[in-house]
This record gives sequence, C-alpha cells and structure tokens, in this order.
Amino acid sequence: MAWQGEDDPEKEIGGATGSALQKWKPVLPSPQVKQQPKKPKTVAKGSGQPTSPSKKPLAEAKDDSRPFVKTSSLFKNNPEIPDIQRTSVEQVREKVFTSDSFDQLGLHPHLVSTITSVLKISNMTSVQKQTIPILLQGRDALVRSQTGSGKTLAYGIPLVQTLQGAEPKIQRSDGCYALVLVPTRELALQSFETIQKLLKPFTWIVPGVLMGGEKKKSEKARLRKGINILIATPGRLVDHINSTQCLHFRRIRWLVLDEADRILDLGFEKAVTAILNAVNADSEKRQNVLLSATLTEGVSRLADISLQNPASISALGEAQGFDGNPTQLAARGVHAAPSASVEGDAFAVPEELRQNVVVVPSKLRLVTLAAFVLGKFKFEKRNKMVVFFSSCEQVDFHHALFQKVLAGDPEAGSPEQTPPPASPFLRLHGDMKQEERTSVFQEFLQSQTGVLLCTDVASRGLDLPKVTWIVQYNPPASLAEYVHRIGRTARIGIRGNSLLRLPPPRVDARRSFLALAKAVGVMEMKMESILSSLMKDDRFVGSHGSDKNVRSSDPQEVRRRATVLQTEFENYVHSSPRSVQQAKKALQSFIRSYATYPATLKHIFHIRSLHLGHVAKSFGLRDAPRNLTAATVPGQKKKPKRRNLGARAG
Repeated sequence: MAWQGEDDPEKEIGGATGSALQKWKPVLPSPQVKQQPKKPKTVAKGSGQPTSPSKKPLAEAKDDSRPFVKTSSLFKNNPEIPDIQRTSVEQVREKVFTSDSFDQLGLHPHLVSTITSVLKISNMTSVQKQTIPILLQGRDALVRSQTGSGKTLAYGIPLVQTLQGAEPKIQRSDGCYALVLVPTRELALQSFETIQKLLKPFTWIVPGVLMGGEKKKSEKARLRKGINILIATPGRLVDHINSTQCLHFRRIRWLVLDEADRILDLGFEKAVTAILNAVNADSEKRQNVLLSATLTEGVSRLADISLQNPASISALGEAQGFDGNPTQLAARGVHAAPSASVEGDAFAVPEELRQNVVVVPSKLRLVTLAAFVLGKFKFEKRNKMVVFFSSCEQVDFHHALFQKVLAGDPEAGSPEQTPPPASPFLRLHGDMKQEERTSVFQEFLQSQTGVLLCTDVASRGLDLPKVTWIVQYNPPASLAEYVHRIGRTARIGIRGNSLLRLPPPRVDARRSFLALAKAVGVMEMKMESILSSLMKDDRFVGSHGSDKNVRSSDPQEVRRRATVLQTEFENYVHSSPRSVQQAKKALQSFIRSYATYPATLKHIFHIRSLHLGHVAKSFGLRDAPRNLTAATVPGQKKKPKRRNLGARAG
C-alpha cells in the first residue's frame, strides 16, 4: 500500500486554468511554487537569436503568467465503482399528521389557542395522538418514533397542561417542577423556546435553561430567583447539583429524557445516573418520560432505572430485518432498516424523504462535493443544505476553503465575472464558543437558503426548518447515526432529500457494501451527473476556452472543468503556510476518525484500504504529508514529539 504521494502519472497544469479564470480574477494569491528549471537556450543557425529546443504546448503558449505546478490527474488510477440497483422497500402511504385536532384532548382553551395561533399547528402528528392522552393520565411513558415527528410537543403539551392547573398555583420561588434533559446545547435552546411559546398564556410559570458555555454566575442567579421548568444538558446540571445550594428537586413532578439514545452516545450515562440519584433523594414521586428514535440496549437499561410501569408508545411495526428475522419497522409512512451497531434494532425514516447515495473515489471527493453545492445553490433556488463531517477540523477547513473559492470575496471579482450568489457558508461544531454556536444556529434557522457545515452536534433533535438537502460527506458509524443525520430534513411531513457519499469498496467487501447501500432503499446518484453541473459555470472553462458546440454532458469537458476547480482548491491550500497546516490537520483528523469505525463496518471502511495520497488530494494537498504515516495511521511506529493529532469529534 502506497502511503506517500500519488502513484498516478503527473502532468503539468501551469496555465491550465486559462483565460476564463483570469477574467474571473480568483480571490486567492498565486501559490508559492517552484518554477520549472530553465533549459539552456540554443541559437538557430544563421539567425543569431536564441530559440527554445522544443515547442510549447498550445495551452501554455496562451498564458505564461502563471507558474507551472505538477499535480496528479484526478481521473487516473481510481478504483472501480460498482452499480447500485435500488431494491423495492415497502411503504405504507400515510401522512405524518392525523386528522385529529388538539381541541379534542380537553386542553385549556388558551393552550389550544397558542398551539394553533403561535405554533401554527392545527392537527396532531401520529406520535402526539398516541402520547398526549397517556401522559395526561399521569403515566410514565417510553416513546419511540421517527425523527421530525413532533416528539417535543408530545411531552411539552401535557407538561404545560398539568402545571397550569396545579393547586395551589405555582409560584416562581417554588423552584423546579419539571426537569427536561437534552443531549446538546442547541437542542436545549430549541426546547426552551418551544416550552416558552406554550407558556405564553401562563406567565406565572417560568422556564429556564442550563447548558455548557454559559456563565455559571448568571445561571446561579436565575436559579435563586426560581425556575419552574428546567431544560438542561446533563454535564452542566451535574455541575450545578454539586455546587449550587439553591437548586433542589423537592417539588419536582416531571422528569423528561429527550433524545435518550443521543444522551448515552455522548457518554452522559454517569451524569444521568447522578441526576437520577439527586432527584430521587429529594422526591421519588413524579411522572417520567423517556423519548428516543432508536431503542438500544443502553436506552432499555436507562428506561428500567428511570420509569415505573411505563406505557410503551411506538409508531413502529413488524418487518423483516437484514438477516431475515423480524425487526421493528415504521408502519406509518416510513422506511426502516436495521442498526449496524445494535443487532435487531431498527430506525424509522419519513416517507417524504428521498434518499440518494453516490460512490466517489477519494481523489474526487472534494470537487464532487463542491460541484453538488454549486449545482444546488447557483442554478437552483430556495435550497438549504446541511453537510455532515466527522470532525471539527474538517468543518473548519472546508468552511474556509469554500468561503474563499466557491463564495469568493465580493471585492475581488469584476462586474463581468462575479462569484456565485450563494448564501454564506456557516459552520457549527462542539469546539466553537457558545456565543458563536448560538449565533450561527439562529442565523441558519432564520435564513431562507444557505449551507451549514457541521459535525454530529447538529444531528439529533434539532428542528432546522426548510432544509432541503442533507449531505453526509463522511459516512456515519452506524445506521442509527445515519437516520438521525437525515432526520434534519423531511420534518413534519415536508419533503426533503439526502445524499450519502460512499467510497468504492474492495472486491471482497462489495457484496456487504451493496447490501448496506440498499438497506434503506436508496437511489444511486452518479458522480458524473454531479460533476456535469460545472458545465453551467464558465469560471471553470480552462485555458482551452469555451466551445459552444461542446455538449453539456461531454465527459472530457466535464473532466477538464473538474480539474480546473481542483487546481483552484490546491492553489488556495498552498497559498500560505497557515492554509497548508489547516489542511494537514483536517487530513489527520479524517484518518483518525476513519480508524474508529466499529468492527461491523471494518470490512467496508478499513483504514488500510485508504490510499493516503488520494485522500490528501481531497484536502487540496499535492502530496501526502510524510509525517502522517507514523503519527496517524494505527499500527505504525510513532515518531517522538507528535502530539495533539486526535480528531475533535463535534
């Protein structure tokens, strides 16, 4: 296995970007690269004038202003891409919303009015229809339903209905009556805003939120004044339990664990246990609700210790699993597939979601993603996209790269050739400061179009309105993680699309690879069709110029334009030591995260199947950094003084 550089024949690109890109006036400075060594000049007989010993190619003769750069071909020595034929997946054609309205539940008239006028909802979803009556009876419940089905309101409405009618009347100084645990800060903010809207007619009930990144002093002050409905992330709540004397649970009546599977995935099991012990020490009599999109062994264990004789609520039915055995399948207008991490588990996917998969070799990952984004935002309208990466470093790198090369600098382009009118690229991951995370989250919520580059910090529970595309640039580690990512679109009955990028499989893993791709009934999208969107953008014509007679699907022209775009990415990366270092860090984090795939997926995503030179090219690097082999790849002898190479999983 080759670990350094590329094994492809090299070709000179030099002026390959040509006159069209000169008109475009790229924002980025020319890279500091070595000029080709000058050959000695010869003198033609009888002329006395020096001449070149060989003829220049036509493309080079057109433009001598750009330095020559050696770079490997994008389209040579790539692995074979297998065809994926879609299998039929049985669906029940039933809408997410039912015909039942909220005024049939016997709720307070002001609460019903708030739901219809403020939240703009008139009918219940299936999970709400099943859950709300049971919770109004005071029973514990284990709720399992597809993403985007309205689980927050399923517990929020009965919670508010119960507390507004409590006798004696609730006072702010009473403290906590309801505790809602959520896995992430963004979901905490979103849940708080939803509860706050439901409480609009009942101003004497005060909601509050505790989450990491905020000032503890301010949170302590709010707790002293009194919070009746407390939404919190587990880590921050444990911190306050240990250090804030005014926090108590003597009057608690509700305990809600939202996105319980994600809470456990993030390693909060010990924190949840500590919270349960603190709540039980103050008051054992309360109503408990656990909500999850997947039912893992950890969720079942958590349900056993937190729920008392619960009602089990699920929109899932019976179907055949991956191995032919019965598994749980969504019976109300959803697909289903087994989880790769938990045998026999299943997840539900909304019927309105159109799932796609594209198989892309490592070298072509970057230009394919860029072409897809350009195609959706320059030549189509009203698209809103979320792109998932496996580490924070990759998010930062691609955000900087796309902002410069795809979005461009408004002050740089000429009137004739302006950058594409795409919305700003946004980024969101766990290493950002809380103020910035909140600002980005709110900006993306309010925007009509845009691209959010993020880690899995945004994959659970968040309701991102009008998202039309979910792109999984790095494949997820399990099918459960896959469904939570795509659950950010096609929410509450609205149509959405998803695209999963997969690498070409080794020959011995091809059958398992095809079975994985077919498991959720995906439709294959061809890489060539994505790259063909570059034919609509004259910035990527290249030095040969534009030929109006060339067909829009001409494969040679598509490849030339993809090469021009890749060259621009590489020019940016090599324009400064800082951008080179950022690309190397992103590459390191990708290799680290690739090595963490579970054993059940190692036959498809194995670290040894990666060609490091090809992967480096997808980060705009012209050669694989030599120091990556020992420092990053498992099983290699590590060099001394190589630290902080771990990927920051968001």
